[in-house]
Amino acid sequence: MTLGGFILKNALRNKRRALLSVLSVGVSLFLFITLQVALRELTLPPEDLGSSLRIIVRNKVSLASPLPARQLQVIEKIPGIAAVTPFTFFGGLYKGDEKFTSFAQFAVDPARVKDVIVDAKMDPAEYAAWVADRTLCIVGLDTARRYNLKRGDRMQFTGTFYPCDLDLRIAGFYHGTADDRTVFFHHRYLDEASGNPGTVGCWWALASSAEEAALVTARINEAFANSSAEVRAETERAFQLGFISMWANIKVLIGSICTVVVFTLLLVTVSTMSMAIRERFRELAVLKALGFRRRELLGFILAESFGLSMLGAILGAGGAWLLYRNLDIQKLANGVFLAFEVTPRMLGMAFAIAALLGILSAIAPALSVARTSVVEGLRTLD
Repeated sequence: MTLGGFILKNALRNKRRALLSVLSVGVSLFLFITLQVALRELTLPPEDLGSSLRIIVRNKVSLASPLPARQLQVIEKIPGIAAVTPFTFFGGLYKGDEKFTSFAQFAVDPARVKDVIVDAKMDPAEYAAWVADRTLCIVGLDTARRYNLKRGDRMQFTGTFYPCDLDLRIAGFYHGTADDRTVFFHHRYLDEASGNPGTVGCWWALASSAEEAALVTARINEAFANSSAEVRAETERAFQLGFISMWANIKVLIGSICTVVVFTLLLVTVSTMSMAIRERFRELAVLKALGFRRRELLGFILAESFGLSMLGAILGAGGAWLLYRNLDIQKLANGVFLAFEVTPRMLGMAFAIAALLGILSAIAPALSVARTSVVEGLRTLD
């Protein structure tokens, strides 16, 4: 019998226990990978080529406080501004959703917004039709595919933040941005439906260059300093990260769960290996009597423990990578996640954890074997 065959035979002596050990590692690492991917997707804002140039201008007091529409005349004259549009979040419920709609709806100026979302690709005829009719909207291609929407279909939204509902028709679709889910409609339609309040939620601007972006935010803030509606201007990236900072507790929660998963897995693997080696004390004592050294016995135990752990890692981490690579996560998660990518770093972490588990779980049994004499080992019952 070869050395590898001897180790494999010992590892599979109790096939049920070996299977349960591999499955425990696999399921735990699958959960670990899933939590890590979910945390990454929740805390990593989507970016495209224009995200570093776009600027969000909101009320300095609160994001929920509106801004006067007359600010547009001041903002568009600020040096470094290439384009600007009203940008008001409607937050309606679509198709009878009771609590949550997975895509956002924003009221904008159609004639201006195309110059702000420079990455978006739209059919010129559809865009022209949208600009001409305030009851039309333009829809992200991902949302259109998810709901099987076609040009001319109606989209009705029940108001939540606003005391009005929307009844829109689809003029066309856009794609090419980091998040092709949003519905854009006329701000003029929202003004009329809500009684022409003369306000906007935010302003969405585009800086003429990356060098100008930081200067433009300072100029906008300065232009409305000490006014009745002071603003806070920041890049789109900074604005998104501001929302992410609100997820601090989620980060701690997921991190804590991952820690508990790894710690519990360590206890299980150590207990399993200790049990397996304890049952073979007599055989190990015989090997000692035949001349095998302590380090060779340690190698047998380590190889067995390491092999089972790595097999579990292949099953759990590899299975997660394969599953999420071929899964339509947008449909499964109701549009909450755009993607669910298992990165090489996550796979590396999972296999590193499995390797560490394999080593640590072999230490206690190996020390026990090393301290046990041949006579004591031969007295041990199988």
